[in-house]
Amino acid sequence: MASGDTIMALSSGALPSGIAVIRLSGPGVREALRLLAGAPPPPRQLVLRPIGAERLLDRGLVAFFPAPHSFTGEDCAELQVHGSPAGVKAILGQLGSAGLRLAAPGEFTRRAFENGKLDLLAVEGLGDLLSAETEKQRQQALARYDGRLSAAVDTWRESLLDLRAEIEARLDFSDEGDVTEDLPAGFLASLNDLRASLRTALASVTSGRIVRTGLRVALAGPPNAGKSSLVNALSHSDIAIVSAEAGTTRDVREVPLDIGGQLFVLLDLAGLRETESQAEAEGVRRANKAIADADIVLWLQAPDIAPLEPPPGPARLLRIDTKADLGPVPVPGDLSLSVARGDGLDGLIDMLRRLGEDLGGGEPALVSHERDRLALVDALTALGEAECSLDNWELAAESLRRASTVLERMIGRLDPERVLDRLFASFCIGK
Repeated sequence: MASGDTIMALSSGALPSGIAVIRLSGPGVREALRLLAGAPPPPRQLVLRPIGAERLLDRGLVAFFPAPHSFTGEDCAELQVHGSPAGVKAILGQLGSAGLRLAAPGEFTRRAFENGKLDLLAVEGLGDLLSAETEKQRQQALARYDGRLSAAVDTWRESLLDLRAEIEARLDFSDEGDVTEDLPAGFLASLNDLRASLRTALASVTSGRIVRTGLRVALAGPPNAGKSSLVNALSHSDIAIVSAEAGTTRDVREVPLDIGGQLFVLLDLAGLRETESQAEAEGVRRANKAIADADIVLWLQAPDIAPLEPPPGPARLLRIDTKADLGPVPVPGDLSLSVARGDGLDGLIDMLRRLGEDLGGGEPALVSHERDRLALVDALTALGEAECSLDNWELAAESLRRASTVLERMIGRLDPERVLDRLFASFCIGK
C-alpha cells in the first residue's frame, strides 16, 4: 500500500445497478480527469460529462474535491456512471492505463486517517456505520464517527495535562520560589473527578457492546419444548428444522432479529438432556456454553414435556410456557404462548423490547469496542497508581504519563500501526 499512488475503486457495490460510483484519490486525479472527462469541474459541483479517452465509454456526472478539502485529504474525484458491468470495467481499464491502481480494502479511509482527516475512533465509528443493521447501531456508530467519543477523550487528556503540569513543575522547578512543595488543594479532587468520569465510561461498555453486536437471546430447555418452532415464528421463516423427534437440533443456530431498532441474536439450541449420542452430547455442551454467554435466556417449558430446571448463570431468565394450545404447564412461567395459534408472540416481542431498552441503555453508548474497554482499564489503573504515589513525585508523574499515553493510543495518535491493518482490512473496497 503506497501512499503516493493514485487509487481507484468502484464504491457503490455490486453490478449491474442503476448508478455506479467510481472513486479516485491521489496526486494523479487531475490528470486522470483530463484524460477521461476533460478539465476538472469546479470543486464540489456535479457536472455532466462524456466519459472516455479515445472513444466514448459512457456519459455521467463528475465531481472534483481538491486537497485538502476532501475525504482523504488528497485530490479526490467521483464518477457517477451507469451501473453496467462492461461500462465500469472499460472505465477502470482506461484509468489503469493512465497509471491508477485498484485500492486495497479500506485504503481511502486509511489515507483519511494518515492525513489527519479522521482519528482512529472516528475510523472505527465509520466501520460500524457501514455495517449497521438497526437504528440503534446507526445512532451509536454515527455518534462515534462524528467525534463525540474523541471529544470525551480530549477532555480527559486536558485534565491529565493539568494534573501532570502540577507534578512535573515540582520536579523540574523545585528550586524556584514561586513553586510550592505542596500540591494545590484541588489536585486530589480533580484526579478523583477524572477517575469517576473514566469509570462512568467503562460502565457503559456492556450496553455499548449490546447495541453494536446485539443482545444474545438463548432459547433453551428440554428437547421438544418448542425452541425451533419459536425461532421460526419470531423470524417469520423456516430457518430451523422442526420435528417430533427429540434431539434434532445439534448445533447453535444464530438468527438476527430487529426489535424496536435493537439487534437481537436468537440462539436456537439443542435440548438439554442426558444422551448416549456423541453428536447430541456435543450439541448439549455447546448449548450450555451459549446459555452461560447469553444476555437473556428464554427457558421454554411445555405441558407435554417433563419439567427441567435451568442451569445457573448471569443472564436475565424468562420462563416461557409453550404449546399453550395443549394446556397449562404445572408451574406457570412469565409468559404463555402458542406458536400453532399465534398466541402470546406479540407479548414476547414486547417483553424482549423492554429488556433491550433496559440492558442496552437509553441513548447508545459511545464506548463499545474491546479496545475501548482495555484502554479505560489501563488508564484507571495508572491513575490509581498515581494517587498511591503522591509521596513520590517521580512515580506519580510516570503513572500520569502512562495514563496520557493510553488515551493517546486510544485515539490513534501514538502507535496506531498494530491495529490499523486488521481494522482497515474489514472495510469494503472503495471505502
